[in-house]
Amino acid sequence: MYKYAVITISDSVAAGNREDISANEIVALLDSHGFVLQEKICVPDEAGKISSALIKLCNKQIDLILTTGGTGFSPRDVTPEATKTVIEREASGITEAIRYFSLQFTPRAMLSRAVCGIRGKSIILNLPGSPKAVKESLDIVISSLQHGLDILNGGGECARSD
Repeated sequence: MYKYAVITISDSVAAGNREDISANEIVALLDSHGFVLQEKICVPDEAGKISSALIKLCNKQIDLILTTGGTGFSPRDVTPEATKTVIEREASGITEAIRYFSLQFTPRAMLSRAVCGIRGKSIILNLPGSPKAVKESLDIVISSLQHGLDILNGGGECARSD
C-alpha cells in the first residue's frame, strides 16, 4: 500500500475561482488501486512554490507525487522546469508512454512537456490539467508506477527472463 499526494498547479484553482476536478479524478483512480492519499494541495503557477511543495512531500516520504496542470506552452506553465530542479533521476519512459498513448486521441498530446523522475524513494509525475487527459494518462501507467515503486523500495524485479 503506497502513499500518494496530489499537487494541483493552477492560478485559478489556487485563487478559488475554479473547481479542482483533475485532482478529484486522480484521487478516485488511485484510491481504487489501493493507494492511500496523504495530501492534496494547490499552488499557483510559480516555479518556486511548485518545487518547494515537491520537496516538502518527498521529505515526508510520500511514495508517489502527482502534479496536475502547468505542462503546456503557456508562459505560466512551469511545472516541468520546477520538477526538473527537484528530481535526482529522470524516468522519461513514463511520460513518453503517456504521450504515445494520448496521440491516439489527439495530435495535441505532443505538446505536453510533462516529466517524471525520482527523488529519494519518491516518484514525481507531471500530469496534464484536463480531467479527461488525467484519467487516460493514469490508466496507461498505473501498473507500471506500482511496479516501479516496488523496485524503488527494494522489492520486485526490474526485468524478467520469460
